[in-house]
Amino acid sequence: VVTNERCIQVFVEQKVDLDLLPTGERVPKTVNRRPTDVVAVGNLFAWDWGTAAGSPGIQALTGKRRPAMGGDSIGHFAITAGTAGTGCYDQAVDPGIPPRYYILSNNHVLANSNDANLGDAIYQPGPYDGGGPADQIGNLHHYVPIRFDGTDNLVDAAVAEVPFHDFTREIYYLGYVAGNYAPVVVGDLVKKTGRTTNFTTGRVISVAATVNVNYGGGKVAKFVNQIITTAMSAGGDSGSLVLDTDNNAVGLLFAGSSVVTIINNIQFVQALLNVRLTED
Repeated sequence: VVTNERCIQVFVEQKVDLDLLPTGERVPKTVNRRPTDVVAVGNLFAWDWGTAAGSPGIQALTGKRRPAMGGDSIGHFAITAGTAGTGCYDQAVDPGIPPRYYILSNNHVLANSNDANLGDAIYQPGPYDGGGPADQIGNLHHYVPIRFDGTDNLVDAAVAEVPFHDFTREIYYLGYVAGNYAPVVVGDLVKKTGRTTNFTTGRVISVAATVNVNYGGGKVAKFVNQIITTAMSAGGDSGSLVLDTDNNAVGLLFAGSSVVTIINNIQFVQALLNVRLTED
C-alpha cells in the first residue's frame, strides 16, 4: 500500500515470513513512534559490465566517438566497461589559469576500484567494447578511495583528464546539464543515459539510505546518504549522471540490482572530487 506517511525504511535482500525470523531479527513496526517499512532490494552490485549479462540497448553508445559524450562507453584499461557521466571542471582555480577539464564517472570505472595509478590510460570505448591503446581518450587524474573496511563511504567517483575537444558536455539524448545540483524527494522522477540501457527513468524511493554494495572478490563497501530509485540500470551503466526533469544534476549512478538503482548524491561527488559540473 502506497501512502504519503513518513517512515523509516529498512532495506533487505529479500523478505521472509515473520515466523521464520528469530525474534531479535524482526523489524519492529515502529521506531521512536515512526512507522517502519521493510523494502526488498535484492543483492546490490557495483554496476560495471561484469555484473550483468545481456546486450547494450543501443550500439551507438558502445562505439568510439570523438568528441565522445555523456552516456558513451568508457573505462580504465584494466576493467570491462562503464559509462562516461559528463564533463566537469576544477572547483576553484587561480585567476588567469584555465581550469582542468575532466570526464566524470565512478571509481570502479576509471580507477579500477582503487587498483589504479594516477595517470593510467582511460579508453573510449571501454575494453569490453573493443577499446584499446588507439582509443585512449584521457588519463586518470584523481578519485575518491572506496573503503572496504566497514567504515562509511559517500561516493564511488573519479575523474579522468581529457582534452576539451575530445569530450563534449552534452549527454546523449538528454542534452546539457542545466544546474550543478537539485534536491529530490521520494516520488520524484529522474532520468539518465547509460552505456547499456540507454535512456531510462526511475522514481525516487529513498533519499538518505545506507546500503552494502558488493564489488566482487569478497569486497563489500558500506555507503551512506544514498539515493535509491526504482530499477533504471544494468551492468555497464555505472558512471551515468542522473538528472531531474529539468536537467539539473541529482547524482552519479554506481550500483543496483534487478529491483533498484543506487545513486551517489551529486553534492558529495562534486565536493569530494573538488569539481563542478557547470561554469555557473
